[in-house]
Parts: sequence; C-alpha cells; structure tokens
Amino acid sequence: MRRILKSRAGKAGLPPGTAVHIGEHRTEVTRVRVLHYEAERIQERELNTVTDCPGLRTAHGVTWVHVTGVHDTGLIERIGGCFGLHPLVLEDIANTDQRPKLEDYGDYAYVVLKTMQDGRAGGETRVEQISLILGADFVLTFEEAEPTAFETVRARLRDNRAGIRARGADYLAYSLLDAVIDNYFLALEEFGNRVEALQQELIGRPSRRSEGALHLLRREMVLLRKSVWPLREVIGTLERGGSSQFRQETWVYLRDIYDHVIHMVDTLETLHEMLTYMLDLYLLNATNRLNEVIKVLTIIATVFSPPMLIASIYGMNFRYMPELSWPWGYGFALGLMAASTAGMLLFFRHKKWL
Repeated sequence: MRRILKSRAGKAGLPPGTAVHIGEHRTEVTRVRVLHYEAERIQERELNTVTDCPGLRTAHGVTWVHVTGVHDTGLIERIGGCFGLHPLVLEDIANTDQRPKLEDYGDYAYVVLKTMQDGRAGGETRVEQISLILGADFVLTFEEAEPTAFETVRARLRDNRAGIRARGADYLAYSLLDAVIDNYFLALEEFGNRVEALQQELIGRPSRRSEGALHLLRREMVLLRKSVWPLREVIGTLERGGSSQFRQETWVYLRDIYDHVIHMVDTLETLHEMLTYMLDLYLLNATNRLNEVIKVLTIIATVFSPPMLIASIYGMNFRYMPELSWPWGYGFALGLMAASTAGMLLFFRHKKWL
C-alpha cells in the first residue's frame, strides 16, 4: 500500500536549493526527449545524457524538453543550468511530495501538478507529480515514470493539428495542462465506477472484502482531494493572468481548463459524499447483523429459561418433595416445560419480536 507521507530523512540538514529525490523510485532508466518545432517543421530526438546546453536549445522556434524519471538529480541540475533555473526549482522538481502550486520567476513560470493513473488493473489509483516550466521559447516537463500523460500532445505537434506549432510556447504549456486535466477525468471515471460497484455490493451482500475495498477507496480519496483542490487555485491564478509567460490570447483557453477543474472538484466531492454514506451504510449493516445475532441468542435463552427452571426444581435431590411418587409426575413436568415454551413463543409473536 502506498505511503501518504513520503520520507524526508535524506533532506534533513541540507542547505536550501539542494536537489534530493524524495518519493518512490518509479523507473530505472531516465529518458530525455527533446522536441524543437516551428510553424513549418519539427525535429524530435531522444538523448542518452545531457552534456552540453546547445543540444537542448535552438535560436528559433520552441523547444520542449520532456524528462521521465526525477530520481537522477545530477541530470536535473544539468538541465536546470542550461535554462537558468533557480536551485529551489530544481529542489522542488526532485521532491515529489510537493503541493500543486504556481511560482513566477520573471523569465519563466514554474507549475507543479499532480497526475492520476487509474486502477483499471485492479490496483490503487496512482497519483504522480509533474513539474512544468514555461519560458519565452521553451517548455520543460518532468514526470516520475512512464506511461507519459503527454503522448497526445506529442502526436498533435507531429501532425500540426489545429495549427499548434504556430501558437508559441505558452499554448504548448496550455495543451500540456489540458492533457493532465483530461487524464484526471479518465481516472475519476474509473474511480467512480469502482465506488458505484462497491455501493451495489454493500447494498446487496456485503462481505469482509467489501470492508477492505471501502477503506482502500477512502484512502485513495484522501490523495485525490489533496491533489485536486490546490489545482483549482493554480489554474484560477493562471486564467486571471497570474503569470507573465502566458499571453492574453491564451487566457481564454486557460479559462476553459478552469471550468473543467471546477467540474472535476464537484465530481470528486460527490464521490467523497458517496464514500461517507457507504461507510455509514457498512457500519449500519454490521450493527444490524450484530443485533440480529444478539436477538436470536436472547430469544433462545429466554424461551428455554422456564423449562430449565422446571427441570432444576424437579431435579433437586430432597427426600420429601411433592409429586415424587405421582405416576403422572414425569409427563406433567414435560408438559409444563412444553407449555411454558409455547407460551413464550406466542408472547414474542404477539409483541412482533419474531
């Protein structure tokens, strides 16, 4: 099961701006994909390592550098040096326990996002961090692992759909943000399907497996709310012109993303309320089952109390007792036991306790 709080022991005592990887090691191989494009041409390549800055930047067009795997802090520092990134930005890229946020450094804007990988294979909904840096003519993105959330944007650039290559770096950043939000909707849809399936199970025939699945979904909900709620603030700041790197003509597209985020927050809150109701329903079912068991045991004990009393009286070993020499004493005792039992059952039925 995934940890909600990530260990920061490796960061303790180090000076600010020291890049230390915090989080899970999700991939063994770090991939660096560089994409240069202008309106009429595009160049795409993958680097085994980063040794010089001219290989990352060009004099014309837009450069998109996409890194998969943030555990290689040395690589992050080399890329940061090529683009003049602040050491605190490099530190935040390597720390995957960041809260979604927006920071404007003048020459570039730094955005921290969370992306979701759904649990279609039967596992947990996975939340990963994405760092996006937007400059005048470049965009840098850092993901924790494959599969990447930006393959659809890469395909649009190759085909130049909707003239994306002529719209500048800020429009590319918008497209990447939009891809992250779309990925949220896909993951939330699958998460919602799991919630509804468990709800039907709880209403129909709950089991111990239902309890485990319910606690897993509630745990995932904590991570989802922690990721989505700050995202609304980040996108809201961007669509109000909170970063000088986004041109005014791009704000209308950011406004569309903000509407999507609001819808996503509403969906998440609905699912949260459903999970709260389902927990109450599960506890109510458990209490009802316990009450039914106690009710049956109580009725059994109460019904058999008079026969046990009669048997205990006639079983006493005193020498002088009434009916000891009576020929019909045994039958009378059995009849008295049966009559008392039947009387108790009729009384319970009259009270509608049975």
